[in-house]
Amino acid sequence: MAKTPPRRHRRRIKLIKPRLQLRLTSVFVGLSALGFLLQSLHVALRLSELSTTIPEGGTYLMAVLPELPLEILAVSFGMLLPLTVAIGVMVTFRIAGPVYRFEKYLMEVHEGREVRPCKLRKGDQLQELCEIINIVTEPLRKENANRDRSGEREEEVERQAA
Repeated sequence: MAKTPPRRHRRRIKLIKPRLQLRLTSVFVGLSALGFLLQSLHVALRLSELSTTIPEGGTYLMAVLPELPLEILAVSFGMLLPLTVAIGVMVTFRIAGPVYRFEKYLMEVHEGREVRPCKLRKGDQLQELCEIINIVTEPLRKENANRDRSGEREEEVERQAA
């Protein structure tokens, strides 16, 4: 049985970076639509060929054939569009979450509020990038930590003097 991460590391919002996630999900939807279109056209082509070779009912088949690709497309897309969107959001969540974390972390380091290394949840993508960010930000984080320590010392001296 899989252990759930501590509550403080859980992301509840699935669209953490909506523009990025919806853009990637729309690519999934577009590719699915293209696949459905090709599938329905292929079925129509094969049925058209079949209608010329069957001994009876070929004319009836040709009569209903123009509506068939649109019906196949509508049913396929209607059934699988919600699933494609849901899977797209879930897949992009493992990328958008770390990107969001990197943005917040880098701003905190820049503003002098962060001294700890960046960490991602287990299973998130971009772990290697997180390690690189830690290497690059290490001098800034040390500077932030030294500034925090010197500020604490000054406060301690002021309290003792008072």
